[in-house]
Amino acid sequence: MSETSGMQGPASGSEPTGRSEIRMPDTPRAGDTRVAERQDVRMDTGGAYAAGSQPGFPATSGAGAVMSPTAGIADPGPLGLAAFAMTTFVLSVFNANIISDARLEAVVLPLALFYGGLAQLLAGMWEFRKANTFGATAFASFGAFWLSYAAYVKFVVPDLPTATEYKATGLFLLAWAIFTAYMTVASMRVSGAVMMVFITLTATFVLLTIGALGQHPNITKVGGIVGLVTAGFAWYASFATVTNDTWKRTILPTFPARR
Repeated sequence: MSETSGMQGPASGSEPTGRSEIRMPDTPRAGDTRVAERQDVRMDTGGAYAAGSQPGFPATSGAGAVMSPTAGIADPGPLGLAAFAMTTFVLSVFNANIISDARLEAVVLPLALFYGGLAQLLAGMWEFRKANTFGATAFASFGAFWLSYAAYVKFVVPDLPTATEYKATGLFLLAWAIFTAYMTVASMRVSGAVMMVFITLTATFVLLTIGALGQHPNITKVGGIVGLVTAGFAWYASFATVTNDTWKRTILPTFPARR
């Protein structure tokens, strides 16, 4: 049996005899799925670090332990959280009626396209690469939310009947409220900081849905205030994760869930 650049197992139906000439390389190459033992890869949002580990990387221990092929990829979590936080903050300022001139709300659109939308979508794709199902689903979905929000406001709303436009907006918000609610259940196994983002975000969507469908501007205003709180939690989770990673120790707690 000849040796190739990648690891090969014994030929089908044969048993290994003697000392194998096949060894694992010191550093796995891109696409190499070999690891010393199976490990769960997930985004650690600022939890305490084991010696030599970084957030988002599986811990390795023992002589000859091999790191995951994704160990050289930076944690995309802080980027996704920051993009979500900033866009949510700016929109919520208008929903809370802190700035009442509706014409100025157009400032949300470029943020929704490029930061809340594109940057979050990219973060979600890198979470897929890191085998983090929760992070990939959350960031890719909310990146798509902001892109669809920008398209809805810019291209769809102007052509909707003024008398019934609120129904379309309410339905849009209701669908995202449902998605966010079940993601909140999953977030309980990530960290306390991330869980609080999803709890407050669910409340925000519910309040905005009620405000839109019932045409209650005061409830929409409350939804905007809760949205500001949501942005605050998301900014904190981003701040804590990037700071802890940079300092290589826990500076700001995020209360990671016990495994």
